[in-house]
Amino acid sequence: MVSDQGKEAILELAVSGDFIGERALARSYVSREITATAITDCVLLRMEVKEIWRRLRKEESFLHWFVSFLLYRNRQLQESLADQLFNQSEKRLAKILLSLAGLRNKETPGAVAPKLTHQTLAEIVGTTRPRISFFMNRFKKLGLIEYKRKELYVNNTLLDFVLHG
Repeated sequence: MVSDQGKEAILELAVSGDFIGERALARSYVSREITATAITDCVLLRMEVKEIWRRLRKEESFLHWFVSFLLYRNRQLQESLADQLFNQSEKRLAKILLSLAGLRNKETPGAVAPKLTHQTLAEIVGTTRPRISFFMNRFKKLGLIEYKRKELYVNNTLLDFVLHG
């Protein structure tokens, strides 16, 4: 999203199965208010607003899926707001890296995260690019992340960092 002053912010990261653009269903929605950019290869299904409303009215399974998704998205937004209010940017970066790598528990030793610039990570976390570089170097020194064949490998030990600081 871009503010009236031209400041950019990344509001969310969608993952496989997510619905994007649900704001278009709101009557007060302003066209082109928000954009979406793919950071990895993906397949999208584009649906017109009228078609979504038709499916919501006629297909109970679609309605249940969509309401479940909206409740999930609402929980994500509340957690994100709490993160912004209560967690330091270093911890927010760690959570973003875990999310990008798809690491949710200690059973997976680690995973590769999609390639993002430090500037993009700064926009997601809500801090500056130099701070992101500082934190990434710290994570590397602590063995929480590694660079393997020019890919960012996130170790599951980053989960401990998030949980226990």
